[in-house]
Amino acid sequence: MMQLHCPWCGPRAASEFHCGGTTAIARPPLDCDDATWGRYLFFRKNPKGAHAERWRHTYGCGMWFNVRRDTVSHEVDAVYGITEPAPEATS
Repeated sequence: MMQLHCPWCGPRAASEFHCGGTTAIARPPLDCDDATWGRYLFFRKNPKGAHAERWRHTYGCGMWFNVRRDTVSHEVDAVYGITEPAPEATS
């Protein structure tokens, strides 16, 4: 089972968390055209490898945080706050 490290509660089973999607997606302005809004809502990258995501500790403290996770191995190499910049990638 995949585990995530909550910055406030420590390591927990992934079943306690909810993924909120990719981090740092810029929302288009409210007066954008329908095609731009459609791309924002429905078209997202699905990378193979390192990917930054938002997670919420739903069945714990309820706090949101960012995780950089490998989408193939599920290995997490960084956990950082929502307002913090992403740490340097490890090789």
